[in-house]
Amino acid sequence: MPLDASGASLLAAVQASPRAVAAHDRQTWVGLFTPEATVRDPVGARPHIGKGAIERFYDTFIAPNTIEFRVEHDFTGPAVIFRDLTIQTTMSTGARVLVPMHLRYDLAEVDDALRIIHLAAHWELPAMVAQLLRTGTRGCGAGLKLGAALVRNQGPAGAAGMARGFTGVGRAGKRVADELFHAAGSGDTAHVRRLLGAGTVIECPAGTVVSADEFTEWASAGLRAGKMLAAGRTVTASVERDGVPALIALDFDPRAPRIHTVGVFTEKVLEQA
Repeated sequence: MPLDASGASLLAAVQASPRAVAAHDRQTWVGLFTPEATVRDPVGARPHIGKGAIERFYDTFIAPNTIEFRVEHDFTGPAVIFRDLTIQTTMSTGARVLVPMHLRYDLAEVDDALRIIHLAAHWELPAMVAQLLRTGTRGCGAGLKLGAALVRNQGPAGAAGMARGFTGVGRAGKRVADELFHAAGSGDTAHVRRLLGAGTVIECPAGTVVSADEFTEWASAGLRAGKMLAAGRTVTASVERDGVPALIALDFDPRAPRIHTVGVFTEKVLEQA
């Protein structure tokens, strides 16, 4: 995809996804992805790679349900749209859950059209399951149906792969993230350096690699963290800097809650009329 593709063009390609989901249009939704695309939903669970796996993902998680996207902000980076949103899902039994989410789309140009090459849904599986169970018998019934569909469409390995979504950096990662945001927001560069380490890659803003000192300088302009989600080895956070919304994604090392990548998305994309 050309690097000069506008944020509006990227957003227009991404907006086709919730439209197809709302219409229960399987063919159109699957067709938004490249043949070798990857869906990580939720991040931390086993990824769905390629057209066949993405079709089975649709059949399991989208087809039986009514799903509404409530988008608060859209941000762009090079060939990326990151959405700050809540998804309301009404299950086949009538059980309803509201899932806070950060949804990342990586796109590429294929045959003169923008297609999704990677979708990463950052949301917390344990919190969603707890919310579903609180809905009572409808929630339990929905969980049983979902489990049966998961095994039917994806086999025991698919069910085990979904269970991986219960693992990750969790609360420990959130504590590190909160500590980082507090140190950076207060201008404590020394503590930021300790938390990030010499090998940490920082991209802020929009793909520009910067130092820990520059990140601290950027964050110290009134950084405030809001919604924070831990999914797999990543913590994502909705933040405001000097009253302007942004989104930060922190990737952690495989074996410890130590940050190795910081991605900052600051350019808000306005939906076109």
